[in-house]
Amino acid sequence: MQQLLNGLFIGSIYALFAIGFTLVFGILDRLNLAHPAVFAASAFVGIELVERGGLSIWLALPLVFVIGGILGLIIERVAFRPLKDRPDAHFAGLISSIALSGVFIALLQARYGPDTRRFPAGSFPDTRFEILGAQVTLVQVVITAVSVLLMVGLTWLVSKSRLGRGMRAVAENPTAARVLGLNVDRITAITFAISSALGAVAGVLFAMNVNSAQLTMGTAIELKGLAVIIVGGMGSLPGALIGGLILGLTEVFAVQYIGSSWRDLIAFGLLFVILLIRPQGLFGKRRAREV
Repeated sequence: MQQLLNGLFIGSIYALFAIGFTLVFGILDRLNLAHPAVFAASAFVGIELVERGGLSIWLALPLVFVIGGILGLIIERVAFRPLKDRPDAHFAGLISSIALSGVFIALLQARYGPDTRRFPAGSFPDTRFEILGAQVTLVQVVITAVSVLLMVGLTWLVSKSRLGRGMRAVAENPTAARVLGLNVDRITAITFAISSALGAVAGVLFAMNVNSAQLTMGTAIELKGLAVIIVGGMGSLPGALIGGLILGLTEVFAVQYIGSSWRDLIAFGLLFVILLIRPQGLFGKRRAREV
């Protein structure tokens, strides 16, 4: 039970990170590789808001959400929009986002240095609960609750709201959406902003979970985020959620029963098995080959 809960906690963070990833990829067909840099930057900003700004972690989280959204707008405006009319816009945007990610990390290092940073002592209460014999901290409960609420809210936004209908129209055919009077550039910018805001919150929650932030933390989770969206199904929000939980649970149980050195081997091995059985991912749809 203890390991099951631990896996759900870390898996919910993976899922939140991956959902931000797949939002841009699934709707705009763009792979934003600056997303991991937003993940890392938000953790450092969150720690500074608590340490130097004197804010509680509960007030810092909404601010980080807004800051992440602003970073998303910058990414869209700088790395993607200038290249949108190129015939190789997909590949050019990918390379451009990698370059912008490097700029973000360099700015972080110039501001905070290369050392690991941690939340000040007493930033969050050390309240503990017992669930079926397993120990659960208040921080873990908050991490899971925030992740679930954001994922449910995003699912509602995409499926039910007017903005979500516009996102789906742009995903289906940007040219037709523009002919119908939709502001494609505005919808694209908002999509990037929401995606990065979710990634920013995921970064702070991850830093809270391990109580540390490092410049390379985004790079470490980037491959896992890509694996999650591939296994869940390209562009599938429910798939990203389930894929993140599967990865978190697999990692925790691999460490518990086999050893920490086998964690990634077992986790990614399981993901390969899933793809062999269902190549389109858990919630993906088969596409007919175009001729």
